[in-house]
Amino acid sequence: MSEQRSYDVVIVGAGHNGLVAAAYLARAGFEVLVAERGEEVGGAVASGEVTLPGYVHDLYATNMNLFLGSPAFAELGEELAAAGLSFATTDRPYASAFPDGGTLRVFQDRARTREEIAAHDPADADGWDRLAAAYDRFAPSLFELYGTQLPSLAAGRWAAGALRAHGGAGTAELARLLLGTTRELGERYFRSDEAKAMVAAWGMHIDFGPDVAFGALFPFLESFADMDNGMSLVAGGAGGLPRALAAVARAAGAEIRTAAPVTAILTEGGAATGVELASGERVGARRAVVANLTPAPLARLLPGDGAGAATRRKLAGYLYGPGTMVIHAALNGPLPWAAGGELHRWGYVHLGPYVREMAETYTDAADGVLPADPLLVVGQTSAVDPSRAPGEGQVLWIQVRMLPSEIRGDRLGEIEARDWPTAKRPYAERVLAKLEAYAPGARERILEWTVIGPDDLEAANPNLVGGDSVGGSHRLSQNALFRPAPGLSGYRLPMDRLLMVGAGTWPGAGVNAISGRLVAQRLIDGGLPARLGSWLRERSSR
Repeated sequence: MSEQRSYDVVIVGAGHNGLVAAAYLARAGFEVLVAERGEEVGGAVASGEVTLPGYVHDLYATNMNLFLGSPAFAELGEELAAAGLSFATTDRPYASAFPDGGTLRVFQDRARTREEIAAHDPADADGWDRLAAAYDRFAPSLFELYGTQLPSLAAGRWAAGALRAHGGAGTAELARLLLGTTRELGERYFRSDEAKAMVAAWGMHIDFGPDVAFGALFPFLESFADMDNGMSLVAGGAGGLPRALAAVARAAGAEIRTAAPVTAILTEGGAATGVELASGERVGARRAVVANLTPAPLARLLPGDGAGAATRRKLAGYLYGPGTMVIHAALNGPLPWAAGGELHRWGYVHLGPYVREMAETYTDAADGVLPADPLLVVGQTSAVDPSRAPGEGQVLWIQVRMLPSEIRGDRLGEIEARDWPTAKRPYAERVLAKLEAYAPGARERILEWTVIGPDDLEAANPNLVGGDSVGGSHRLSQNALFRPAPGLSGYRLPMDRLLMVGAGTWPGAGVNAISGRLVAQRLIDGGLPARLGSWLRERSSR
């Protein structure tokens, strides 16, 4: 098993952050290999016809707003478009529906959204105004931090600039807002249970139950960012994004191998020197190995002694959050929502219904109990991208949050199964019954459906341990400077020349392309190959 070839950088995993890193590094003249275990690139960004021919489903991730707002898209967008990437956007991004047939709908129009909220409760509209003002004041600073390496000199400059911009009182106000829970966020700004639930539902997308500290940050940003920008999906299917990234990377000279699982990270003298593939081939890495993995699958690739053991110990405390289920359905027409109001045109419809049920769901999932009334994120994919289904057909993406990774019981006492291969179909029936309660006649519209349980998520992507769709808890103790572990937030690990990108690193989950870009910049700044000079001259002459 002699080494056959060496590259400057070997990237383990062709998730979107690994591909982003490959594209930047190859454009800068590095020799790059990306080794991917799956048959296709993309990781948790994938699509396929899993119900009926002609019905294209986003299998895992679907909302691409973070990617569209990323520095990587700003810099690579023209090349990605040339590689065939385009987006479909709706001006009706999200809504919440309630058991009494009511709804709160958000438009890509601030005035119209405020009118909707005011018609429900004038006090809520006043709270929405105050929260929108806070968003306008603080969001530019927060989004700048989101794309900044932690820790770094840039982060220090950010902190100093934020303090100057907002003053001591403003900074304290921001800290109080962000360190709070989603329940507290709702209580401070809204009167009605419906408005409180509309905001709290966003926390459940990650792993912020209503009473988890630091949970207010994501709902605070997402509520208004999606309102201002609408909701965007990859036209034709989410898999078009990683395929375009791979095309850009390959055009710049990167080599990308699929069906090439890495079985070990090779080391010498306490440093990563390459990888071994399942085929037995050993591939050298002259400058770095970049792992596009979360801590658990990464640790399995490391040696059990020396720097490998030290790295394993550092990563051992990394915690994964609750599990997720996704139901994909092909419909013969739009959902017949009881709320009316053309709700079938909205990108997401959240079915909580209220903060109380969300809190019960979160607690049950953490305790290993199948929740009675889980949060549903009903993604009406073909309302955003009509190309996903033929004729009058519709594509439905239902994300079920949150669920136990390991089943110890059932809140309703109806499901006896204690493993997901057996329990997922009956639990999916509970989910579809809930959908039917909000959209009577929904089951008659369904032509075919399939369910992806927490077990299927991990089997398809080992980064999603226990079916945690966001690749690890985002609680404050494992976020920002503590992600993936204290002292490791700068993407470097205790093993020299081993770096990490993806959901297990800052800024965490989502198709954000941040960590891949930052790691590539770090490698480029730290050691420039000879070919970079000609690349820089070519770029500057344009």
